[in-house]
Amino acid sequence: MLHLPENFLSFTQTPHSGYHWDGGERRFFEGWYYRVTLPDENQTFAFMYSIEDPIGDKPHSGGAAQILGPNDEYLWRTFPDVNKFWAKSDVLALGHWGKTDIESQPLYLLPVEFESYIQEGYQATTTLNQGIIHDPGSGNYCRWEYEIEPVYYWGNKGSIQQSTAGWISFLQIFEPGWQILMAHGLASGWIDWNGKRYEFTNAPAYSEKNWGGAFPEKWFWLNCNSFDSQPDLALTAGGGRRGVLWWMESVAMIGLHYQGKFYEFVPWNSQINWSIEPWGKWEMRARNSQYEVSLTGTTDLPGKELRAPLENGLIFACRDTMQGKLTLELRELNRESNSVESRIILKATSNLCGLETGGGPWEDSWHSD
Repeated sequence: MLHLPENFLSFTQTPHSGYHWDGGERRFFEGWYYRVTLPDENQTFAFMYSIEDPIGDKPHSGGAAQILGPNDEYLWRTFPDVNKFWAKSDVLALGHWGKTDIESQPLYLLPVEFESYIQEGYQATTTLNQGIIHDPGSGNYCRWEYEIEPVYYWGNKGSIQQSTAGWISFLQIFEPGWQILMAHGLASGWIDWNGKRYEFTNAPAYSEKNWGGAFPEKWFWLNCNSFDSQPDLALTAGGGRRGVLWWMESVAMIGLHYQGKFYEFVPWNSQINWSIEPWGKWEMRARNSQYEVSLTGTTDLPGKELRAPLENGLIFACRDTMQGKLTLELRELNRESNSVESRIILKATSNLCGLETGGGPWEDSWHSD
C-alpha cells in the first residue's frame, strides 16, 4: 500500500501529508484524525492518534490513541515509548506499537502481520486504518481494520491538491498547522467494539491532521460527509484563535466538495461570519465573489470530552458529538444585475454531523467581528 508511483503521490496527496517533526527539542505535537460513518447504524467511529515531544525524556513525551465510538462512547490508551512510534516524512503513513513480541524498530506491517504480532497499537496510511487498544480498568476494547478508497482530498477533483491554510502554511508561522487529508472517501472493513462487530462496505470516511508547538486558545469545528440523499457531498468548517508569529488572530474557513468541484471559503477570498454557542449551536455564513454558503449545526446531546495536546500535555480540552444535526445551503451569486441575486445550488441535511468546541473561555457565545 505504500508503493504507489511517485508522480501519482505528488499529484493526488495533499500537502503536509508527511510527518513534520524535524528532530529538534522544541515543544512539538502531531495529531491525526480518521473517521468512518455507518449510516445504516446511525453511528460514527472517530480514531485520534497523537505523538508529543518525540525526542523523548520530556515531561509530555509519548503517544496516545483515542476513539469516539457508538453513541459518543469513549476509549483511549497511552503509548509512552516514543521509540515505538514511526511515521513517514513524505507520505501519510504512521503507527505506534504498544504490546508486541517484535524487538526490531517499528515500521509498517502487512495487515495480516500486524494482526499476528501486535497485541496493542495502530498503523494508518492513506488507504488503511488498523489497530487494537484495551482499557485494563474496564475491560473495554476496540479492534479495527478497514481499507479506504479516497474520493476527494482537498481541492478540485483531478487537480493538484491544496493546503488547507493556503500557501503560507508552508512557512512555520502558524501554530498549529491544520490540513484536511481526505475530505471524503469510501471505507470497507470491520470494527469490533467491545464484542459487537460492525462490518461495512463503502462507508463514508474522512481524515485530517494538525501539528506544531501550540494549540489554538479556542476553536470550533463542523464536519460531515454523510448527508441525506446527497452521497457526493463533504463539508469541513472550523475556526479558532491561533498564534501567528507574535500575535493572536481569529480565523475561520468553510470547504465543500460537491459533484467533483471544490467550493472554498477562506479569509483571503471570502467574508466569513460565525456565531458559536459554548455548546449546542454552530452557525456560519460565508460569501466570496461567486458563491455564498450558510450552515447550522445543532445538538441536544451532551457530547463527550476529548483530550488534546496542549501546553500541559494531553488533557481534556474539547467536547464532541458525532450525532449532530446539520442544515446547509449553497448559492451561486449573479452580480450582473444592480442587486446581487442568488440561485440555490444545493440544500442538504444530516443527522450524523461532527460538532466540536474546544479551548476557552466559553462563558458566552462567540461571534465573529
